[in-house]
Amino acid sequence: MAIQLNNQTNIRIDQVLGSRRLSNYWWATVILLGGLGFFLVGLSSYFQIELLPWTNTSQLVFIPQGIVMTFYGTVAILLSIFLWLTIIWNVGGGYNEFNNESNTITIFRLGFPGKNRILKLKYNTSEVYSIKVSIQEGLTPKREIYLKTKDKREIPLTRVGQPLLLSDIEEQATSLAQFLGVILEGLE
Repeated sequence: MAIQLNNQTNIRIDQVLGSRRLSNYWWATVILLGGLGFFLVGLSSYFQIELLPWTNTSQLVFIPQGIVMTFYGTVAILLSIFLWLTIIWNVGGGYNEFNNESNTITIFRLGFPGKNRILKLKYNTSEVYSIKVSIQEGLTPKREIYLKTKDKREIPLTRVGQPLLLSDIEEQATSLAQFLGVILEGLE
């Protein structure tokens, strides 16, 4: 999460990384290449010609092996297209703006195309009770920062996906709580 402060340090903008992460580019590419390979091998078994020059599909019978390869290839290609579209649309990307001049907090996120593509939430800083840190270790670790309002709502401020380092999340949460002048919960 990149942090920007203006000259008077009354406005803080935290950029939130969406789907445009290196891991998403990697998986979308790998799944596309694997899916194309499976799909072309399945078609090669059907047409009895080598569509991939480095393979030998002469022993592959279209039913059942070739049809299964074609099916898995099609599913992988469709999954890859979905991943590439989320990257292009930058789903989950946005920013958190904390403005002490106008006493407002703006949470902005991009979603899938449609009438609800843009999520823009505005809060008054007087509504904020605390900054809450939630840390869960284990097989699927979660390390998140929440904006906790006085009516007990918890609005997530960190990105979804790969958890942040403990030192980074502590530093971000502490500096944000100090910037807003509220208490910090969840760190002992």
